[in-house]
Amino acid sequence: MDTVDNAQIRAAGLDDWRKLAQALHARYAVPDYAAAAKFIAAVADAAESANHHPDVRLTYGVVDLSLCTHEAGLWVTQKDLDLAGEISRIAAEHGLAARPLEVTQLEVALDTADDDRVGPFWSALLTGSPDNRIHDSVFDPTGRVPSLWFQGTDEHETPRQRWHFDLWIAPEVASDRIAAAVAAGGTVIDDEEAPAFTVLADPDGNRVCVCTTSGREG
Repeated sequence: MDTVDNAQIRAAGLDDWRKLAQALHARYAVPDYAAAAKFIAAVADAAESANHHPDVRLTYGVVDLSLCTHEAGLWVTQKDLDLAGEISRIAAEHGLAARPLEVTQLEVALDTADDDRVGPFWSALLTGSPDNRIHDSVFDPTGRVPSLWFQGTDEHETPRQRWHFDLWIAPEVASDRIAAAVAAGGTVIDDEEAPAFTVLADPDGNRVCVCTTSGREG
């Protein structure tokens, strides 16, 4: 399996798509459910022809899609790039407008010194099985709940904050989103790794990371 890195993804010219934590993501505005159904049916035909299948979600006014290869993990490969390009072509044929700056992925992060000890519990609780772990994360195969990843740390005493959110967004909107959060009462705690990630805190000190693929190799 040949994975592709962030530079290769950007070079592919997939203007409708953005890489977030694991997968490629796209959003298309749809005028109504009938138009959405026709688009999704065409995407399904293309996916069957490619023997590669995106995750698709239809909600009010938009269709969200994500693409990655499920093989020894969750990765973006050339077949994801190829199918993403085909889906963009189908969307253009159907007259649908892409909204790449609206794609978002929320991950929940747990600070732990031993993910092998706590991981099966969280996998069983969140997904119904202790076996839905890949490397350092729990993924629900049906996408009902956000992914949970375990941030390695040394043993420490509570009440140090163990939980935080990782909010993955398109790189182009990160600075505006951070500025809006600060204007709403937040504080920038650490921006040394920006734009890869910026640590914010709410007025009570609860922390969250705003993450993008900028400044990351893979």
